[in-house]
Amino acid sequence: MNSSVVCPVPLEQRPINEYQDLKESWFFRWATLSLFAYVKPIVVLWGLSWLIAGPVAAVSFSPAKHLTQFALLAAAGASVIPALALLRLYLGWRYVKTRLLNTTVFYEESGWYDGQTWEKPAEVLTQDRLIVSYQVEPILQRLSRTFQMVGLAFCVGSVAWWSL
Repeated sequence: MNSSVVCPVPLEQRPINEYQDLKESWFFRWATLSLFAYVKPIVVLWGLSWLIAGPVAAVSFSPAKHLTQFALLAAAGASVIPALALLRLYLGWRYVKTRLLNTTVFYEESGWYDGQTWEKPAEVLTQDRLIVSYQVEPILQRLSRTFQMVGLAFCVGSVAWWSL
């Protein structure tokens, strides 16, 4: 932020600092990594989720008798935890995007009972919008594409299920 701009918002509540904190967070940084480093935790979470989904699916469909139904049900069930993690990533980045794009910043000086708003000057708003355009929006697009791929996998699994 430009030193000529006097900002009454506490440092930890400034949208630019919320963005920096999110970008450096071990969990939210995950969405900023290279493609392999981004996909790897999704696959690991999905694989670990089989430890729960597999036995649950086996109760409904014995793998010895109904291997395809078992595999489809377990795969769908194992997708829940990675999908929730991706949803949390999306919501966190979406929140920061909203904070950066807002023309005013709501903040609390000492507690929930004394909320204030600060009107962003044009130069701060321009800086925040550039961050959204070049940093945050690509992350949200990546997460959206991931959700589309998960949705496509569910559709393919559903078609396979009903064709049995």
